Amino acid sequence: DRPVVESGGDSVQAGGSLTLTCSTSGFSFDDALIGWYRQGPGIECDLVAKISVEGTPFYGAAVKGRFTISQDKHNNIGYLQMNGLKFEDTARYYCSFDDLWGKPVVHNPCLGHLGQGTQVTVVV
Repeated sequence: DRPVVESGGDSVQAGGSLTLTCSTSGFSFDDALIGWYRQGPGIECDLVAKISVEGTPFYGAAVKGRFTISQDKHNNIGYLQMNGLKFEDTARYYCSFDDLWGKPVVHNPCLGHLGQGTQVTVVV
């Protein structure tokens, strides 16, 4: 079994919304900081949003103001609420973790070493 399972991806019209979910049996939200990453066709793996070492959310410039990262520590589940979706948000989305000092647990979260990701396709 994979330590991380992402879900919630779908095909959606531009302007629509989706909520992605990250369930994990391999990490505790008390000991790790969740982050969401994405990789579109021909594009490098990009940071979408993460919980910083200070415990505050950090967003990539492309999604700031449209996406919201959150977590349910009790149930070890992370979320990415995506509103105002654009064509350029089309990508496979992965969740990953940093330790409490901000060190990533994997070098490239988009390689699928933790979870297989979930596909988001935005159509215009």
